[in-house]
Amino acid sequence: MRRAAFAVAAGAMAVSLAACGSADEAGDSDSTKSAAKGDAIKVGLLLPENQTARYEKFDKPLIEKKVKELTNNKGEIVYANAKQDATTQSQQVDTMITNKVDVLIVDAVDSKAIANGVKKAKDAGIPVVAYDRLAEGPIDAYTSFDNEEVGRVQGKALLTALGDKAKPSAKIVMMNGAVTDPNAALFKKGALSELEGKVDIAKSYDTKEWKPENANANMEGAISAIGKKNIVGVYSANDGMAGGIITALKAAGVTPLPPVTGQDAELAGVQRIVSGEQYMSVYKPYPQEADVAAEMAVALAKGEKLDSLAKDSVDSPTTKGVPSVLVPVVSLTKDNINDTVIKDGIYTLDEICTAKFKAACTKIGLE
Repeated sequence: MRRAAFAVAAGAMAVSLAACGSADEAGDSDSTKSAAKGDAIKVGLLLPENQTARYEKFDKPLIEKKVKELTNNKGEIVYANAKQDATTQSQQVDTMITNKVDVLIVDAVDSKAIANGVKKAKDAGIPVVAYDRLAEGPIDAYTSFDNEEVGRVQGKALLTALGDKAKPSAKIVMMNGAVTDPNAALFKKGALSELEGKVDIAKSYDTKEWKPENANANMEGAISAIGKKNIVGVYSANDGMAGGIITALKAAGVTPLPPVTGQDAELAGVQRIVSGEQYMSVYKPYPQEADVAAEMAVALAKGEKLDSLAKDSVDSPTTKGVPSVLVPVVSLTKDNINDTVIKDGIYTLDEICTAKFKAACTKIGLE
């Protein structure tokens, strides 16, 4: 990955939040963390699922790389993936506590269900960094993207794609993420702030477990209810679901395909953008988010404060003033693939422009 190290100045690029004031300075609640530790720290990393390509392809190796860099190759990552099962993730927290990790980075399957595990970790003297999703419970730090802004970016892009078709009578389908993911509610809120009153949200779904097959089934139901000729656009909260949605539209014989949004800049999503099947995705610079999480985790494990790194704070439903860094996002369309995922080393030109997509790449100037 070609990306400049995301240093302590990360707060300068973070999206500005209302300063809430920290309820507890990170690490102060645990006297065992007050003394500085050496580099031989053990970092527990819990990721939520492996269906979305980003977690195994980007987040895990990026966090591992940064932890090694920050600890002179002495730090150890203990990793587990919950495969979309909140009960499994709770058990993984218990295992991490038993293994006496020095700090936990947790991307929660279910933000509410994880709260008890977070409390157990804290009671055991293990600070917790909430990663990508704002976990409940006594977390010490949080890094993610501005999730309402993600939704706003998607909503604006859909309206741009609709052009003159964007009017209060124009029917769109809204395919939101899982209700167990707090980010999904924020994406929806941001998107609605752009879409409400400008188009008719004829059908809206909260998609169980973010699964493409569930989005596909929802879309089939929407086509049946609304009529395939009446759907002018589809808000899809991520790329995986966009794939399921587009499959349903094509199976129903919808031509031309209406604009469909996405998120995560998955390779398949980028290729659908190249081919014209998907209008856009949201590119989230994972290297920056991963670097911040690693920096927070290493600092907390060593008993250091986060003042110089986390310039902002957020409130969760259970914890006020959580030190936070939010990373900006980019609307990814066929016009800026070169300047985003290729420039940042997320994908190579050859990975995107395989034989199947070569002609489409040439047509939009990717060659």
